[in-house]
Amino acid sequence: MRRRTRRRDTNSPPKTCEHLAGIADQPDPEPLSPGRCQGCEELGETTWAHLRMCLTCGHVGCCDSSPYRHASGHFHETAHPVMRSAEPGEDWRWCYADSMVDTAAR
Repeated sequence: MRRRTRRRDTNSPPKTCEHLAGIADQPDPEPLSPGRCQGCEELGETTWAHLRMCLTCGHVGCCDSSPYRHASGHFHETAHPVMRSAEPGEDWRWCYADSMVDTAAR
């Protein structure tokens, strides 16, 4: 008699990536420039959209909706993969390397 085995759905995306899982229980670093984008500040810019903080080093950059996209630029320069929102009331993390979001409450 043959046993039926359940096939794993290979098309469904993983629920998390190694980068997000690797930082799940680690405390966040201190932000290097709380409440402001480091790159915009260096350029003399005072307006940006939303802020993101690198969970490797604490670099704070503006989001991809802002003209300079300093958070993405930081990833491309350093390969630090995970940023979190630095906006009040937001609690999510984004992995640039794997294009994955983690919205689990901390």
